[in-house]
Formats: sequence, structure tokens, C-alpha cells
Amino acid sequence: MIELQQTGARVAAWRDGAARTAGWDEPVVSAFDLGLGRGDGAFESVLVTSGTTPRLPAHLARLGRSARLLDLAHPGDDAVRAVVAAVVEGWPADVEGACRVLLTRGLGDGTPPTLVALLAPVPAETIRQRDEGVAVVSLSLGVPADLRARAPWLLGGAKTLSYAVNMAALRHARAAAADDVVFTSLDGQLLEGPTSTVVWATGGRLHTPPVETGILAGTTQARLFAAAEADGRPTAVTPGTVEDLHAADAVWLLSGIRGAAPVTRLDGVDRGDAGLTRAIRELLAR
Repeated sequence: MIELQQTGARVAAWRDGAARTAGWDEPVVSAFDLGLGRGDGAFESVLVTSGTTPRLPAHLARLGRSARLLDLAHPGDDAVRAVVAAVVEGWPADVEGACRVLLTRGLGDGTPPTLVALLAPVPAETIRQRDEGVAVVSLSLGVPADLRARAPWLLGGAKTLSYAVNMAALRHARAAAADDVVFTSLDGQLLEGPTSTVVWATGGRLHTPPVETGILAGTTQARLFAAAEADGRPTAVTPGTVEDLHAADAVWLLSGIRGAAPVTRLDGVDRGDAGLTRAIRELLAR
């Protein structure tokens, strides 16, 4: 708690039609909130850079999609913009921030949803992984690649608050002297990381797995592919395997806060990036 106070962490909640700020240690959510008790909600993580949130529109669109998949009441994009603006106002321009927007079912059907924005500096470990790369292990998610497309109740493609499995996978990776995870399906197809999208380069083309597998549509991956195509670099949505990653020229895990983290080791095997990471970061900076 002292660390949060020292970092200048901020909180804002949507109440009575307005964004209201609160102290970092003040209660803003009921203990009976279904987001807390059941993980019944959605969230987005938005990078704050130079005191602004230039990528917010893509996150607004994805939060709206997640809310629809969860049949979750949504107070509207203007409300999300307001709580984000409330915590970002006056944020130091030289400090990168991670703004998490949480939208939950509140106290249940017939009650207003809970909308909260939290802002804190990007952790030093996240910046290290962005700069130095990540060691990764592949783990099975335990579902066939086509299951979630046929089972909407599994909420494939929604960025939900139910991240316990994702966090357990990261703890497993750290116990194995790795930083992160690439999930695979029961039939061996590449899916995604617990908090990231997988992208690999082979023969001058960028690849990423299809969202039809139920993975989350990556906002950073979409931005990278749009910039690459504009730059004349081909891209493809490709079903892949861990063997494809081993054979690739380079592999990255992409996320909104960490950016493009090059994979430097996969399942205990060291690998390089063929000097491509710099070009990828330049594309993302546009």
C-alpha cells in the first residue's frame, strides 16, 4: 500500500452520471460487487504516454465488444472517456502510465454497472521485458482450437476479469525460470499469451493466429499489421504451431502496455530476432 501511495496511483469511478476521483486507499467498489465476487466484468489496459492516451479509441471499441459478449450494461464511451480523463489529468508527461478500466455487473441485474479507472506507473519489470525481451514457455489451454467459436458461453474473444488461469500460467512460467507463456490448443494450434498476442515473422511476412480460435483480438497487433501493410510489408492471419515459432525469424508478444516484447527463449531454446525488433517498434511508433 505504501508503494501505491509513493507512485501517485490514482482512481476514478463513474457515479451519478459523472467521473469522481478518489484517493488511492479509498473504497470505491462494494464488497458485494459481482466483478469482485465472480469476476463478472470486462476490462482494458490503456497506455498513458506523454500525459495522453492516444490508443484509447481502439480500447473503447474492444471494451464495448466485451460488454456485448457478456450481456453487460455499459454506461457509454463518453463515461469511459470521462473516468480515464479524470485519472490522467496532470499525469507527469515523462512517466509512462498503465490505466486499467474496469466494467462490472455491479450488484446484479437491475442495478447500475460499476465503472472504475485505475492509473499507476508502468512497472519497471514490464519496461525491462519490452527492452530486453522475454523467455517463454508453451502451455496447453486445454481446449480444441475451434471450441470457443462454437460455444459462446465460454466468452471467447472477450477481455473478461476472470484472469485467474492466466495469472496461474504466469506463475508457472516464473517457476520454470521464464517470463511469459504462449498458450496452445489441445490440437497444437497457437493461441495467445495470458496478456498478449503472438506475432511471428517468416520470410519477410508477419503472422498472427486467427481470432476464430477464441483468442482476444489484439489492438496492438491490429495497429502493427496496419502500419506494416502501409509500409509494404506483407501480413497474414495464419494457424500456427510452436514448431512454427521455433522456425520463425523472430517472435514477439504484443500488448498495449508492454508493446512488442521479443521472445529470446522458447521452451528452453534460445532464439534471436534477426534484427527485426527495431523495425517493429518503429512501425508501432507511427
